Amino acid sequence: MASTTPIDTPPAPPLSPRSGTSTGRAGDKIFSGLSRGSGILLLVIMASIAGFLTYRAAIAISKDEGNFFTTFDWNPAGDPPVFGIAVLLVGTLVSSIVAMVIAVPVAVGIALFISHYAPRRLATPLAYVVDLLAAVPSIIYGLWGALVLVPYLDGLNIWLDQYFAWTYIFDQTQPGVARNMLTVGILLAIMILPIVTSVSREVFLQVPRMNEEAALALGATRWEVVRLSVLPFGRSGVISASMLGLGRALGETMAVATVLSPNYLMSLHLLDPGGGTFAQNIAAKFDEANEVGRDALIASGLVLFVLTLLVNGAARLIIARRKEYSGANA
Repeated sequence: MASTTPIDTPPAPPLSPRSGTSTGRAGDKIFSGLSRGSGILLLVIMASIAGFLTYRAAIAISKDEGNFFTTFDWNPAGDPPVFGIAVLLVGTLVSSIVAMVIAVPVAVGIALFISHYAPRRLATPLAYVVDLLAAVPSIIYGLWGALVLVPYLDGLNIWLDQYFAWTYIFDQTQPGVARNMLTVGILLAIMILPIVTSVSREVFLQVPRMNEEAALALGATRWEVVRLSVLPFGRSGVISASMLGLGRALGETMAVATVLSPNYLMSLHLLDPGGGTFAQNIAAKFDEANEVGRDALIASGLVLFVLTLLVNGAARLIIARRKEYSGANA
């Protein structure tokens, strides 16, 4: 029997318990420290912002003679000061919901067309155009909305009121120029459309090619490939893109301030002029506000801050549950 001689092998470098990579190099330690420090710095900044907003909001609410959450009026300069966010909260949510209802289906359709239907010579420049639209400043959208969109929507308002007044939300009880929540929602939909489209397109392009080829090999049509392979794979990405667009819609300031004629009358009639949002109210009132008024605006900013955090947290929860569901069925 032939004898075997053991081969000497060098000892393996020490491994990190988390990443499984070497931790003896100075570069790894520096990068790890910078990453950890950046994460801690971000948390400190967020906590500082929340602390500042909470402190100033507490001062404002202590001087408010009305109910901060249910009062329809905004008069912090009065004697006594009375202000509330009821109208602003409803206006922010309604305009953002209208924008999402309009923008998300259109954005998903454009993303699918670019990624799976359009020829390459058309898809590439179209993708560039969509990406460029996402970089247009909001004030440009606002000026375009005030000068072009508002006049052209007068006819749409009349048509909706004539044929869909029975839905209540399209019942126009106060005829006037189309500076209303529907106009704001349409403008916000146009603004968030490039963002949702760009992110969704990149997600759809990451679908494993084997999944699509397997569906085609089984005789599926192109739409069936999209429905069975592309959309299920990209659902979490579309949700992330939608929440990113929703975040911009909730906090949009200049475009809304340019288009909307603000008032503090709460109405769910989308065609009635007026309404208000948190960001628009802060931009319109901050320069002329006294000390109590600025604290009141900061208090409304705190509500918007919390609302945005809740939206992003809900999106993360939906995506996490979707991943767990997909992993369990794999």
